[in-house]
Order: sequence, then C-alpha cells, then structure tokens
Amino acid sequence: MTVREWSEKDLHAIAELEKDCFSDPWSEQSITETFRSPAFKGFVAEDENGCVAGYSGVLVCFDAEIALIAVSPEKRRKGLGRLLLAAATDYATSAGAENIFLEVRTGNEPAKSLYESFGFIPVTVRKRYYEDGEDAIVMVKPKKLV
Repeated sequence: MTVREWSEKDLHAIAELEKDCFSDPWSEQSITETFRSPAFKGFVAEDENGCVAGYSGVLVCFDAEIALIAVSPEKRRKGLGRLLLAAATDYATSAGAENIFLEVRTGNEPAKSLYESFGFIPVTVRKRYYEDGEDAIVMVKPKKLV
C-alpha cells in the first residue's frame, strides 16, 4: 500500500468509496469543494493495483479537524486506517495545529479504538448528529494536556 496526497483525479473514487463506507456519505460536490479549500490536505491509500483503498482529509487553521477518513470494507484490518490517520495528524501537527479534532459515531468501536491509540480523548457528545439519529462523539488530540 502507498499513501500519497489527493489529486483532482482521485475525487470520483473517493466519493464512491464514501458511499460504500457510510450511510450518510458526503456528496462528490462537497468532497470537491473541500478539496479545493486552501486549508485542506487530503491523503489516499492506493492498493497494489493503484486503486483508492482509503482516504483521509484534514482542515487546518489554528486547530485542525480530521474531516474525512475511511477505508474500503474489503481492505480493513490491514493498518490502512492507521497510515491515513498518521498522515493527517502528522500534517496537522507540522502545519502548527494546536489541537486536532474529529467526530465519530458512538457505535463505531473500531474507529474509537484507533483514535484513542493516537491520543484522542472524548470531549463532548453531539446528540442525534447523524441523519439516522445516532450520536457523534467529538474527540480531540491536544497539543499538550492542560
């Protein structure tokens, strides 16, 4: 597997994978608009055939938000999520982010475990955040603990 920065040619594949991974996926238009933001940096993991197997994206200002992260269902449990999260958090840190935030479904135990292994801690819950009514946990990886 290879992890590299997103390019314009990846947007359709990312949008298709988004549909495969989430019940309330971002639209291709939303992904494209976010990709074009000067505050955004995205990463893709390519499989041995050069196909997009996963992606992550981070928006950085004073703080950073991991806005997107997913791995193809067939490619899960092989370390791709860890590589993509590392690419996004490393970039956010190098860009000077004070804190890195993300949100995760309350029922997504594998993702929560991954995020905790990177030092993310839960800070609040957004009630009925997702379209299906499930709550979201907001997590932060602080630059330093107060």
